[in-house]
Amino acid sequence: MKSSWRILLLCLLAVCRARSQPREVRIGVLGLFHPKEIILSAVDGRPLECAAGEKRWAVGEPMHVQLAGGVLRVLNPADIKVAAFSCGDGQGGATEFTVAIAGKISRRYRGTLELQAQAAELLITVEMDLEVAVASIVAAESPPHAPIEALKAQAVATRSFLVAGRGRHSNFDFCDTTHCQFLREPPRQGSPAAEAAVATRGLVLAYKGQAFAAMYSASCGGRTHSLEELGLAARSYPYFSVVCDYCHRHPEKWVARISEKDAAGLSATENSRLKLARKLGWKTVPGNSYSSRKDDGDVILEGSGVGHGIGLCQRGGAEMARKGASFQQILEHYYPNTELKQY
Repeated sequence: MKSSWRILLLCLLAVCRARSQPREVRIGVLGLFHPKEIILSAVDGRPLECAAGEKRWAVGEPMHVQLAGGVLRVLNPADIKVAAFSCGDGQGGATEFTVAIAGKISRRYRGTLELQAQAAELLITVEMDLEVAVASIVAAESPPHAPIEALKAQAVATRSFLVAGRGRHSNFDFCDTTHCQFLREPPRQGSPAAEAAVATRGLVLAYKGQAFAAMYSASCGGRTHSLEELGLAARSYPYFSVVCDYCHRHPEKWVARISEKDAAGLSATENSRLKLARKLGWKTVPGNSYSSRKDDGDVILEGSGVGHGIGLCQRGGAEMARKGASFQQILEHYYPNTELKQY
């Protein structure tokens, strides 16, 4: 009898832990455009209702929202001025909608929307289900025509980043750029990206029993980097340098010419590379594997690989999948000494 009660107690504790885990992520979207006006629209007749305090209104026709004098001005269905408002299905749940910035971009989302007035721009936050976010990021981040096992590996890495890397921004957990993870629209049901998310649902990477925010890059140049090599502190998983056979045989090469003055501040660290990229452009030093030589008063950098080169190499992982590797084998190769755990 005591054994039965013990099993019941353990089951209840497991349920409580599962319920305590946040199943949604808050992502700041379209911030690169520094929007001052957006157009909000419902999708395919889905309900879309907004609220600010006691004020509530349904969105039928496309709704224009402007930043005006430090507040949000909703131009239709009525002229409303508020500091912030939220939108969903009218029952406190998620729905589908599009957010457009005239002449620049229009993007569809599935979740709930929050709009806030800041001093110089609108702050747009979408709260979405974790698995919707995973599928959307896999669709945006993965190389074209990547095999399904490579997409599954990407899904696990993406989910691990979302689960363990929250709080990267003050107003939301993540942004929709490569500073966090690139995010577009949710892929259609049955698409490879959606199937990869479904097939790996809840799986994350763990090191010494703890999930960690898995990093990955487009191509590694033939060998991935450890955090120590790039002057980065290891807070959870240290990463281990591994040989990437595909990138070793087919390196993605690049050449850059910079002044000696700019080169003087460049060192073999990720922070140094990013600092120079912010000054001269993101394509100036696209990767961390390169050699340098002086030429007529300038410095020539010759390198291979795109991105920081830490963790999963997307080109290498895709090639492993084409040769028959499972997503587990891909993850074991690029994240040594880790395990898969159910979130």
